[in-house]
Amino acid sequence: MWHHAVVAVVSALITLLTIVLGLVAFVHCATQRSDAFPAIGTLQKPAWLAIIGVSVVFAMLNRYGLGLFNLIAIAASAIYLLDVRPGLRDVTGGRGSW
Repeated sequence: MWHHAVVAVVSALITLLTIVLGLVAFVHCATQRSDAFPAIGTLQKPAWLAIIGVSVVFAMLNRYGLGLFNLIAIAASAIYLLDVRPGLRDVTGGRGSW
């Protein structure tokens, strides 16, 4: 049936989006200074790297579109990019390199 093909394509696109979003968040987190994280009152840098990294690895292994691991990975990456990243940018003056 054609709807199985549509579901497969949508699941693949959601998984790809999850992986790309997670990798962007992970790389951004990895390139930030460690001392900036306590300055904005958030988790330490290794904790964010572990949360984002583990959730993205599980999402890559899952491959079920909007499965539980994909939702967790999207949430972790979105929280980092939408909440922590702007705070880090304000603290470091836009220069996040270590």
